[in-house]
Amino acid sequence: MSYINRITINPDIMLGKPVIKGTRIGVELILQKLAEGATIEEVRTIYPSLELQDIYAALHYASKLIANEEIIVPKQAS
Repeated sequence: MSYINRITINPDIMLGKPVIKGTRIGVELILQKLAEGATIEEVRTIYPSLELQDIYAALHYASKLIANEEIIVPKQAS
């Protein structure tokens, strides 16, 4: 599944943060709700315009960001 058709970034919407297309529901918000323990169905109940594929797209988007993240490990003091 690709997130490309479901996630959009527009500087005029939510300060350019990634959102589900056609909504003002941010990827960050979806991830936050899931991290707080909400189930996918609970998130969809809170935001009825979300489809199951939208939530999967948010997860996919986040996983791609992390996969491409550069990790810089600080040097240990000796």
